[in-house]
Amino acid sequence: MKKLIVPALAAIALAACSQNAQNETAEAGNAIAADTEATTENAVGDVDAATDRALGSAERSLDNAGDAIAAGADRTGDAIANGADRAADATGNTLQRAGAALKD
Repeated sequence: MKKLIVPALAAIALAACSQNAQNETAEAGNAIAADTEATTENAVGDVDAATDRALGSAERSLDNAGDAIAAGADRTGDAIANGADRAADATGNTLQRAGAALKD
């Protein structure tokens, strides 16, 4: 019995509402839907902007890392070349001294 009374009361209450009240309720529902849509669009825009900033930052970081690696490789190559030059000079000097010692 209770199951029939509640829907019947709801139907009576709805029927008792004036057309003006029904229109205002519909307008409020439309306003809520429009606000929800605008909020969603703003959220999507914010996420897109944050994603673009994050990707730009990552790209700059990778570029900087590549530059640092290249500079480090250049310094390493220079150090190896300088070490090889010093080793060659030391070997040449040692051979000259050895040759001079054999000459004497």
